[in-house]
Amino acid sequence: MSSLLSSPARILPTLQTKSFQPYFSSLPISKNFISLLGTSSSMPKPAAGNRLFSIMSSAEPPNGLQGSRVKGAESFLRNVLASMEAVYLSRNPTAKSILELVRSAHDDTICYDHIAFRTFGLCLYSVMNKMDGHGIDSLASFFLDFGYTQKEELSFPAKKLKAFWFSPPSISNAAYDGDGVNGPLPRVFISQLLVDQMSKQTQDIIRKYTKCSCNGKKHAALAGALGSLTWEKPSHSEFEQLTRESEYAAWTLVNGYALNHVTISTHRLKSHLKDIKSLNLFIEENGYKLNSEGSVLKVSPDGLLLQSSTLADSISFEFSDGITASVPCSYIEFAERLVLPQYKHLPETEVKEYHRRDGFEVGNADKIFESTSKQQQMANA
Repeated sequence: MSSLLSSPARILPTLQTKSFQPYFSSLPISKNFISLLGTSSSMPKPAAGNRLFSIMSSAEPPNGLQGSRVKGAESFLRNVLASMEAVYLSRNPTAKSILELVRSAHDDTICYDHIAFRTFGLCLYSVMNKMDGHGIDSLASFFLDFGYTQKEELSFPAKKLKAFWFSPPSISNAAYDGDGVNGPLPRVFISQLLVDQMSKQTQDIIRKYTKCSCNGKKHAALAGALGSLTWEKPSHSEFEQLTRESEYAAWTLVNGYALNHVTISTHRLKSHLKDIKSLNLFIEENGYKLNSEGSVLKVSPDGLLLQSSTLADSISFEFSDGITASVPCSYIEFAERLVLPQYKHLPETEVKEYHRRDGFEVGNADKIFESTSKQQQMANA
């Protein structure tokens, strides 16, 4: 251990709280989690947009150990994703039921296209345009540490939001043909509310709670894995104030860094449900409501990215003033990525994920956001 500590490190104390145990029971047996940002001159420099993550000393490793470290880091990443997924499924019965339904209907395996989070993007009062760390960066830092790459920015002026998406590392995805978080690593979509563009009353409420979270923003991924808020519970009146101006803000205040949704990659299914229209029909025939904002099927201008989603489930939430009320939780999305024109000649058996349309589309995502809105809930009641 002394050789490990010869390099700069941050050590998180052992998690001893009993309530944490269900989410971390499958993690490697260890007293501490050690995360080192590589500083050795002998280490390869990360590509632009990446952070290099390893658990190592500054000395050169013996042959064969580097590969095991990569696998160890990926194993930890997947355990965190599994904990996030467990929280998500425990709170959202519709998502859990649909995943089970699709799996059982044709004994199919599910791959996740992407997972998504919501955050508060705040500027420091004293330094304009310098973010205080509660926004996209709070979660992005974790994924960047594990080899994800930041991609394009998406802007939603009407909703006062922006987002970035992150592509997964491909080092060992080919070896993972399992289900869900045990399959190919998903893309990550992280959005943030541009808090400084909101009314003063709304800003004051958001700043009040993010300020009391202290350094919780540094542990956003941990909060998502535990299903915990990093700030105190708000009052019901504060939640209602945010709802009137931004349902996104109200959702984030009571759900924090929990998964906003996971997305089934429909074209990776093996049955006829791989066609998203067939999947939508199958879901509706089984009694589930889909987000109809714009239309049930959201199609990108190039026609190559097709998306749909359910409506968010609701969960009972006890506010700080003793009021218990129903608040929106999360939903499940579906995405079909069609083959790019230059690869249309390929036989279906030879088509890989990189032959398909990548990225995201503002118009689609803007309507998918409405899956947590009261208007959609009422329209589909």
